[in-house]
Amino acid sequence: MNTKKNLTEKTAAVILGGGVGSRLYPLTKSRSKPAVPLAGKYRLIDIPISNCINSNIKKMFVLTMYNSASLNQHIKNTYRFDLFTNGFVDILAAEQTMENKEWFQGTADAVRQSIPRLERIDYDYVLVLSGDQLYSMDLESIVNYHVSQSADVTIATIPVVKKDTTGFGIMKVNKEGIISAFIEKPGLDIVDDWKSELPDKHLDQKKEYLASMGIYVFNRKILNQLFQEKSNANDFGKEIIPYAVNHDQYKVASYLYDGYWADIGDIPSFLEANIMLTDFLPPFHIYDNDNKIYTHSRMLAPTKIFGTQISHGLLSEGCICHAELIQKSIIGVRSRIGQKTSIINSIVMGNNYYQTVNDLSELPDNQLLGIGNNCYIENAILDKNVKIGDNVYIRGHEDLEDVETETYCVRQGIVVVKKGAYIKKGTRIE
Repeated sequence: MNTKKNLTEKTAAVILGGGVGSRLYPLTKSRSKPAVPLAGKYRLIDIPISNCINSNIKKMFVLTMYNSASLNQHIKNTYRFDLFTNGFVDILAAEQTMENKEWFQGTADAVRQSIPRLERIDYDYVLVLSGDQLYSMDLESIVNYHVSQSADVTIATIPVVKKDTTGFGIMKVNKEGIISAFIEKPGLDIVDDWKSELPDKHLDQKKEYLASMGIYVFNRKILNQLFQEKSNANDFGKEIIPYAVNHDQYKVASYLYDGYWADIGDIPSFLEANIMLTDFLPPFHIYDNDNKIYTHSRMLAPTKIFGTQISHGLLSEGCICHAELIQKSIIGVRSRIGQKTSIINSIVMGNNYYQTVNDLSELPDNQLLGIGNNCYIENAILDKNVKIGDNVYIRGHEDLEDVETETYCVRQGIVVVKKGAYIKKGTRIE
């Protein structure tokens, strides 16, 4: 009997779609966080779903509340399992019922409200994942580890240096891998008391602390019991996890992960995670025969390039590129880029459709989808379906103050052109 297979078949993955996503605004103005485009052709939701598929976990629920139409469409068009796998990816949107008139109040509350939906399937373990993280993990191994430890709850943890501890839940873990204490976002003045026993390779890098990745495995019975005992708790990290750690009746284990992991919580981290993919050997590997990233197949034509110098660039399918220079940048599907244009350290998310020849001839002032001629784009994110006229200069830098206009925002020095915005020819944003 294949025990490992049975464990994954008995596991239900719950992927948290996040709240309003205000720190990723304006990318989340009309879409939920998991639906935000990634690396030119994917969406953030593709990461946890692909990790599940690659780990033989085929029962997935995506919990959403805000702007879920785009996400629903993407999942419906992408993830279709055959009749023999019993696999699925279901959207569970927040809903009001006769028993509950409230929307999701937090991560734990979202899962609690979704339990009646999970009861329709056969499962023994609940794997809770985030919809806005970038990583590649064998999720089957964490479930196996959870069972081998006879744990009630298992938390995926990652080693961090001292200065990063203030942004995470920090665990104190003994040499058997059991969590003895937990603190949410400790101050630097007390964090020295929260060091864990770690392998030398981490200590050599000054990584003496273990941070929660927001990835959890619960026994089905234990999760329901925790929800009953903490009936008013809304958040896993702030309430449910500390409660379980501090009560001796629960065994909470730490699953040590030492691969690449990024929490894409704001605009700078989003830009950094994308641009990192243009490196020669990035820590997050998208060219993998075994651990593939799945997404919607668009059946697009190959990209055409006319004399462009490309240095560390990712160009997606279906682009028509006349640019002079593309440097450390992501170019999304169906992008159109004009002559003598330079794009540096930026993300161009591309377009959802092509304009016809008749469209091009009838549009005033060269209002074409894409980027015009003689443009300069640096430290910027151009959302889907933007129209950038000729001779436009956009340069983000740390001295730029945060601002919002009808067509663009500045967030921590990064210029974000809003979805569908039209930037008139000759405009300068610097």
